[in-house]
Amino acid sequence: PMGGPGPQQQQTPQQPQAPQQPQQPQAAAAPGGPLTAAALAAAPPGVQKQMLGEKLYPAISKYQPEMAGKITGMMLEMDNSELLILLESEQQLKTKVDEALRVLEGSRS
Repeated sequence: PMGGPGPQQQQTPQQPQAPQQPQQPQAAAAPGGPLTAAALAAAPPGVQKQMLGEKLYPAISKYQPEMAGKITGMMLEMDNSELLILLESEQQLKTKVDEALRVLEGSRS
């Protein structure tokens, strides 16, 4: 028969191509280093937000540990280029965190 064992190996629905674990491009290989625009551009769009989130979360949790998750989520809706600026500027990040807090406070009352 022509279609021997081949097709069975193609169909493994339990094994998706694990999008959570992309092969990191060499540019982004420095986990402790700053996230560069080049490293970000080398990653696929879905991964870019994840990379930004991983850098933003610890920075935000310095100011607002109990709200860091929520604030990071809000900030990730911004443009990637704006997020890179925030990661480079402590002062701008703090301003954005305060802004996000005001929005969150407003929505609670």
